[in-house]
Amino acid sequence: CSAPPPAPGAAGTGPDRTGPPQPSPPPTPQTPSMTDRLMSKAATMEIPIHGNGDSRRLPEDDGLEQDLQQVMVSGPNLNETSIVSGGYGGTAEGIIPTSSIKGSNLHQPHPSPALAGDEATRGIAVEKFDIVKKWGINTYKCTKQLLSERFGRGSRTVDLELETQIELLRDTKRKYECVLGLARALTSHFYNLVQTQHALADAFSDLSQKSPELQEEFGYNAETQKLLCKNGETLLGAVNFFVSSINTLVNKTMEDTLMTVKHYETARLEYDAYRTDLEELNLGPRDAGTLCRLDAAQANFQAHRIKYEKLRADVAVKLKFLEENKVKVMHKQLLLFHNAISAYFAGNQQQLEQSLKQFSVKLKSPGADKPSWLEEQ
Repeated sequence: CSAPPPAPGAAGTGPDRTGPPQPSPPPTPQTPSMTDRLMSKAATMEIPIHGNGDSRRLPEDDGLEQDLQQVMVSGPNLNETSIVSGGYGGTAEGIIPTSSIKGSNLHQPHPSPALAGDEATRGIAVEKFDIVKKWGINTYKCTKQLLSERFGRGSRTVDLELETQIELLRDTKRKYECVLGLARALTSHFYNLVQTQHALADAFSDLSQKSPELQEEFGYNAETQKLLCKNGETLLGAVNFFVSSINTLVNKTMEDTLMTVKHYETARLEYDAYRTDLEELNLGPRDAGTLCRLDAAQANFQAHRIKYEKLRADVAVKLKFLEENKVKVMHKQLLLFHNAISAYFAGNQQQLEQSLKQFSVKLKSPGADKPSWLEEQ
């Protein structure tokens, strides 16, 4: 077997020959962009016209429409485009954003009701949060001041004269409440007595008609019980008027004054709390933050001091008027109660009725609270 012939130009095989020059590979054609293809088609496109003036649709038209659709979809947003004043390929100078042109000629859109409602709700929430925050700070300061006073570590502002009058008012209210309870008990018991006398008078009257041998005796007792029942109803009206007046004095007039006293004591506690806070800040170091807090504490202290002094003056005035009103009311009611009780147990019917007329006490007729037969129907 013979070896294959050596390749021409190989080493060691004859003289060294140089082959013909190999042609260089052709340059890789660059794919034209979509915009270039679009421009070239638009420049070279011919629109044939028939004799009758109609245009024929070429297959190239479909490709042109597809390219236009792709450019419109993938192209830049119209809201972000700019107007170039320096020509194609110029510098960035003279670029005018289209947003400025839009805003100059078009009306601004009105805010939607939903956004306005959200802003209003947010404002209300912020206001409520500020109220809760102030309430929390005030409660903390007052609780701290109250505990320090209870344990004897803090100082409190005391008006000895006013405090004495307030304690006297509370003691008077407790005693008047006791008198009111006893007067109500007397009214209840006396009402039962009058009802018993009324029933006893009816029983005597009935027996006087069914017992001829004791008719006169039963008749006397029936008339006596009826007279006692009538005088008892008169006295019951006087006692009810006495109880009503005492109840108004205790549960309305005195209670209103004590409510003002409670507001005064709360203002006094707040005043002492902010006074203590101001004193602590004055004793501390002075820097920028402390000065700001010191100014705020001074403003709060002045506001609570004004409130405290106003309520203290209101309490003093109400205590004075309450004392005058109490003397006037109790003088009238005690005189009525004495005259009515004395006349009843003395059997003086005329004096009893005169006492009620003197104090303008109107008696309710028996059964006045019940509706009539016609009203029930």
